[in-house]
Amino acid sequence: MKKILLPALLGVALLASPAAFAQKAVKKSVASVAATSYKLQPQLSTLGWEGAAVTHGHKGTIQFTGGDLQVTNNMVTGGTATVDMKTIKATDITDADSQGKFVGHMGGADFFDSGAFPTSTFKITSVTPIKGAAADADNATITGDMTIKGVTQKISFPAKVGVKNGVAAVTGKVTIDRTKFGLKYGSKSFFSGIGDKAINDNFDLTFNVVAKNS
Repeated sequence: MKKILLPALLGVALLASPAAFAQKAVKKSVASVAATSYKLQPQLSTLGWEGAAVTHGHKGTIQFTGGDLQVTNNMVTGGTATVDMKTIKATDITDADSQGKFVGHMGGADFFDSGAFPTSTFKITSVTPIKGAAADADNATITGDMTIKGVTQKISFPAKVGVKNGVAAVTGKVTIDRTKFGLKYGSKSFFSGIGDKAINDNFDLTFNVVAKNS
């Protein structure tokens, strides 16, 4: 099991075209307007992960359990997301026995310890429009607090953000350094001499969050 990769966690395919959800900056201050809470839809939202080691790589999914997107003046201005760490799976492992060993290792103390830390969370603290962004490109920089295994770190990443017809959406990709959350298993940054058993510190998350004003 030492060659099994660390999956991603948090850190969501839109129901409409990217252009339909393009978020534009407005001159009116959002501070004086109360935000509306849009409920995250776990059945419509997706979270994927991909990681690599010296000799191989894996990819898979994790499930959202809930959260929200805060909308002000038809713009996403905040929000939260919760992920069930016991739903981690590798979509490229087709053998049932190997999948079971993978999930067991990921849920153990070497990695996420999902018995003690069953969820991971992300809380948006700011959404900054990217000036001049094309309709099909990332149009905002999201900053927020990610909590994994009880450790909270601030991260920032570009994303495509927008609101239309009572639906808010955030989609993008972010690279996470797992060691910042105390996940050091197999890291050559902390363990010398592990050679081709080393697992990369960084992994990628692809996310697609859909929330509705219900």
